[in-house]
Amino acid sequence: MKKRILAVCLAVAMVLSLVACGTKGTDEGDGKGGASTSENELTVWCWDPAFNIYAMQEAEKVYQKDHPDFKLNIVETPWNDVQTKLTTAATSGDLKSLPDILLMQDNAFQKNVISYPDAFASLKDSGIDFTQFPEAKTAYSVVDGVNYGVPFDNGTVVAAYRTDILKEAGFTVEDFTDITWDEYIEKGEVVFEKTGKPLLSCQAGEAQLVMMMLQSAGASLFDDEGKPDMVGNDALKKVLETYKELKDSGVLIEVNDWDQYVGSMTAGTVAGTVNGCWILASIQSAEDQSGNWAVTNMPRLVGVEGATNYSNNGGSSWVVTSNCKNIDLAYDFMKSTFAGSVELYETILPKSGALATYIPAGESEVYAEPQEFFGGQSVYKDVTEYSKEVPGNNTGVYYYEGQDAISTAVQNVVNGADIDGEIKTAQETTEFAMN
Repeated sequence: MKKRILAVCLAVAMVLSLVACGTKGTDEGDGKGGASTSENELTVWCWDPAFNIYAMQEAEKVYQKDHPDFKLNIVETPWNDVQTKLTTAATSGDLKSLPDILLMQDNAFQKNVISYPDAFASLKDSGIDFTQFPEAKTAYSVVDGVNYGVPFDNGTVVAAYRTDILKEAGFTVEDFTDITWDEYIEKGEVVFEKTGKPLLSCQAGEAQLVMMMLQSAGASLFDDEGKPDMVGNDALKKVLETYKELKDSGVLIEVNDWDQYVGSMTAGTVAGTVNGCWILASIQSAEDQSGNWAVTNMPRLVGVEGATNYSNNGGSSWVVTSNCKNIDLAYDFMKSTFAGSVELYETILPKSGALATYIPAGESEVYAEPQEFFGGQSVYKDVTEYSKEVPGNNTGVYYYEGQDAISTAVQNVVNGADIDGEIKTAQETTEFAMN
């Protein structure tokens, strides 16, 4: 008898489970997160509830003011899952599982569009004015002169400093503005001598800082045809020489992982950092340091043609897929929100820290507001200004393979290996991965 009761309970539970799944499917358009079939609805894949999902929710509200029947079906999808599902759909030739819109990491954009050109809708006839975004940002999502992405979050590089530590060493943040890496090392040694604190930290075994340095000079690991361009690349050699000098001088310390990297700032064991502007959110988690931080531009390389004090690290853009059944609706939604609404960016900035690449947003009063944590500096307005100066970056199809090879080279160089030999090995490793 007990077994019969248990069997009935399990059967009821399965039915309830199926009903629940069916209900979720209704909420998600076709039940799989694919493109919506309703004429007033769009399905979107993105991954961070506090950041890009929140931004999409607010964009829905903005668009609903003039289109009250409009609805967004936002499906939380981690970036790795986005990439896996996109690759699976594109390689199988069956794109029905793709949503109307998805968010894509900028560094993966070229590889995906070139590898799977049939999966994406051209934005050529969308009516979006791409001149309202920095050229370097839009370049990530332009293939053969055609725009495939609407720029979203800002990855402009900032150099952030603890002003109280700099003061202890006799410096101000102005002393670190518009400087070279040689000047940075020289002043960093003084800071270390007087305070015992390095100027910055990096994760061992990764090449984020190296890639930022390289882009700051408008250089890349690849040529215009997407072929590895490392051997004979003077900018790359100078970057590796500079990184080793930073490490050898004690101005830079390497840590083991991301948590230690953030901890080095929040615990006050370093006097600053150089990274994409999204790092400001992590810095502000140290509430006891409020008022003791300031932001300026990054140092530039010495002796490299085209060197600047500006670069980029990270960021993403919105994509309309070719599976979208309401292409005009998708175009108009993007044009009216992320590519046309200062109000949207003003709304999402305070809560999410999502800093716009939409240039008109940088001119709003919200962006110009002084930030108490940064000693009253209008950091969001300043970062938006920096973004206009960032050189373009030729990521190529094999960006991540090239970056991994350079990461290995960086570690070997730090440990004393010959720079030219390591660059040669990195190029050969990348060429092997490409073949």
